[in-house]
Amino acid sequence: MQAAEGIQKPKFQHVKPFVRKNAVLLIAFSAAVVSAFLVPPDAQYAGYFDWKTLCCLFGTLAVVCALKNIHFFAILARKIIRLTGNARTAAIALSYITFIGSMLIANDMALITFLPLGYLVFSAVGKKRDVALVFILQNIAANLGGMLTPFGNPQNLYLYSHFQIPTGEFLSIMFWPFVVSIALVTGCCFLIQPYALRVSDCREDRLPPMRTCLYLALFLMTILMIFRLLPIWLVLAAVAAGLLILDRKALTMVDYGLLATFVCFFIFSGNMSRLPAVRSFFSGLLAQNTLLTAVFSCQFISNVPSAILLSQFTDQYASLLRGVNIGGTGTLIASLASLITFREFTSHYREDTRLYLGLFTGLSFAFLLILTVFCLVIG
Repeated sequence: MQAAEGIQKPKFQHVKPFVRKNAVLLIAFSAAVVSAFLVPPDAQYAGYFDWKTLCCLFGTLAVVCALKNIHFFAILARKIIRLTGNARTAAIALSYITFIGSMLIANDMALITFLPLGYLVFSAVGKKRDVALVFILQNIAANLGGMLTPFGNPQNLYLYSHFQIPTGEFLSIMFWPFVVSIALVTGCCFLIQPYALRVSDCREDRLPPMRTCLYLALFLMTILMIFRLLPIWLVLAAVAAGLLILDRKALTMVDYGLLATFVCFFIFSGNMSRLPAVRSFFSGLLAQNTLLTAVFSCQFISNVPSAILLSQFTDQYASLLRGVNIGGTGTLIASLASLITFREFTSHYREDTRLYLGLFTGLSFAFLLILTVFCLVIG
């Protein structure tokens, strides 16, 4: 019997890590399948998908993977951290790096890139509370930093394309919430004492000049594509050709699970919008207050599905845009980025999970409350 169990175990040993890593995708797939029973597949399904969003997301993710493979972001961040003199300024630098990174390479990729640097800088000190605090501030910076640009958060990219929001208007909608977010994160960094800190002098990788220039050129092209200044087919062709020649591995590293998640949520939201009872329910809520409905929805089904679902029932895109961005704070499931940070911290300090959750809940809900009130005031 024991021998049989020993033979059976390897078949399932990878199931749990797969489920944990792809939880959002599995939930999205399940939601799409259930909705397909309510609205059987027909010709209208073809109109559910926002192909511009999917193409722009793929192009950006592919180039970011190529830049990550040459350690572009890690090298740049490490150089900046070495200029800091103490723990407080290092925390501010890490938060700002994550802020900027989320604007350029999306929030989840910014965390995957810069959280290890935060651990490298603070783990040697032995102050677990400060490690947890820095991780949480980086997480909040990633969620809120990406709000300023159409490509900073996946939900931004979708709403920018879905409503065809003018670039100038997009920036004006998100500018003041972004400014308040920076001020709040900076203030929270002063919770860390300014004790001496030193980054380990590990071997510094060097950037390959030619590849770096070519990847940055491709990255610029993807930004121009998102801003509708270059045709999508041209940029995708350039990205595909460039990476096939220079770094095929980057194409395999693209987060296809995120793309598949979008596809599933497109199906789910498209089907929900065709159900009269669902349409009446959400239209009624959104008519009362679009911002609060979006914020509340994010706390339970995360910000990306909230953006896709609620966009089917309202044309108040300014309030919806703000709501699904600030709604990324709050609960641990309000944003995929928060789950990435939680998993990274517990991989190093599993015994301090309660410490992390306590700090995260307090800070994240404080940010959510302040930003929600602020957005309600400015209208």
